[in-house]
Amino acid sequence: MRLEEIAQTLNLRELTPGMVHSEDVAGGYASDLLSDVLAHAPVGAVLITLQVHLNVIAVASHAGLRGVIFSCNRVPEQDVIDRAAEENVCLYVSSADTFEIAGRLYELGLRGRTE
Repeated sequence: MRLEEIAQTLNLRELTPGMVHSEDVAGGYASDLLSDVLAHAPVGAVLITLQVHLNVIAVASHAGLRGVIFSCNRVPEQDVIDRAAEENVCLYVSSADTFEIAGRLYELGLRGRTE
């Protein structure tokens, strides 16, 4: 499933319009601890987090994530959005909490780490 399909199905608000990822999302990962994301998020996954600062983008890019979903209507500042566009990381916002988003992604067939 591609990010665009996930965004439409989960009614996510896109913060980085115009960015296209034709590859399928490899899975999902939910964490607010960025060192945990670096160590454990699967490459090609989408991250769900409450964190909205610039380090989220650096971690997502370094970890090879397809995108980030900010839960609970949290929206990063414009400089964070701009950096995400530079790093080719798609950003989305959901009114749902992290638990609900993770559950919905699971229902769509996405899984977390398989090891």
